[in-house]
Amino acid sequence: MSIYSSDRPGGAGDLSRLKIDRTAPKRRRWLPWTLLALLVLIAAAAYPSVRTYYDEQRAPEVEIARATQIAVAADGGSAPVPVLVATGYVVARRSSDVGVKTGGRLQFLGFEEGSRVRGGQVIARIEHADLDAQLAASRAAVAEAETQLAQNLATRDEDLRQLERQRALARDGITTAAALTGAEATSQVSAARVKSAEAAIVSARARIRVIDEAIENTNVRAPFDGVVIKKRAEVGETVSPFGVAGQSSREGGAIATIADLRELEVQTEVGETSVAKLKRAMPAAVKLQAYPNLDFKGRVREIFPSADRAKAIVEVRVSILDASADVKPEMTASVTFQEPPAPRPTGAATSATPSMAAPAVVVPKRAVIDRGGSTTVWVVTGGVAASRTVVVGPTRLDQVEIASGLAPGEAVILSAPAGVTEQGRVRIKGA
Repeated sequence: MSIYSSDRPGGAGDLSRLKIDRTAPKRRRWLPWTLLALLVLIAAAAYPSVRTYYDEQRAPEVEIARATQIAVAADGGSAPVPVLVATGYVVARRSSDVGVKTGGRLQFLGFEEGSRVRGGQVIARIEHADLDAQLAASRAAVAEAETQLAQNLATRDEDLRQLERQRALARDGITTAAALTGAEATSQVSAARVKSAEAAIVSARARIRVIDEAIENTNVRAPFDGVVIKKRAEVGETVSPFGVAGQSSREGGAIATIADLRELEVQTEVGETSVAKLKRAMPAAVKLQAYPNLDFKGRVREIFPSADRAKAIVEVRVSILDASADVKPEMTASVTFQEPPAPRPTGAATSATPSMAAPAVVVPKRAVIDRGGSTTVWVVTGGVAASRTVVVGPTRLDQVEIASGLAPGEAVILSAPAGVTEQGRVRIKGA
């Protein structure tokens, strides 16, 4: 509400000119306080998240490993003990990018992704109408050369008979030496024409074989029994042994990738500092990310003879011994390399089914900390570290058995850095 005068103010006692302006907007004195309260509520709601994010950024980064449960034989032996875990991808031991031998337009494709093919089977064909025409021309040339040869043979035979008559007349002194010499020359020319016709036939037949081979090269055959796992071309496309401009996805003109799914293996990489723990024919357990509840038996097939100095890794191939139809190339797999079962003590009785003691829990040695006679490990739960006292048992390669204090599957910190504190947050490396 405001008071104003319609005219300039007059005398001090003239109040009749003063009026109340009832159209003026009212002041909202509550609005600033409402906005302030809202900002306070937003800040209070966001504080825990901001605080957690700040703590996570300041938290030390740690490497963890899971406590693993193994079976231990009661007679002193043991089941395979985990030595090292690595990840990789399932690949076929025999796999081939099948391409064309000659360039052209695809006329026929006899496969789709998932098709089974036999070794030597024609799976694709390139148009070859021009080669068919050349083949017909070459066959006609052979027929023409054979006809020419027949003519030359008849001429040669006639010239030989004429030569014999001239020789007989020369013995009787009836003909001249020039006639005899002419007959001999004619006979030699005829013989040369026969040889030329025979060579023309050989050449024409060779051209037929060349064209037959060129036509065969327009066929694409499967190199071995397998399954088409990738189709790279369609009917009507132009392909080349060296690829086609703009089609970078094709490798060297490949039109399909065929794999022998009867022999599958995991292609994995192991740090060069850990490769000494592995050896050929070493047992391994394989798990697929797609089927976490299925276990497959594996065996180290090959440890590559050279390392990648840029990555400091060595490639290792692990054969899957009992792969099922569920195992497919390019699946993500985890490989647990295992120490072979320890031998029984000398003189121990053998049985078909060894008796097993209670399962044991093992962790890497780097997880165990000795603090003045007390053995502890750092256990990570929900990104928070907590110290826990454990009782250790026998040592197995680079792992130690935990008699009590730790459950299978719990995450423990390896070589804990100095920044790890009780109930403090940590950042898991690679997470």
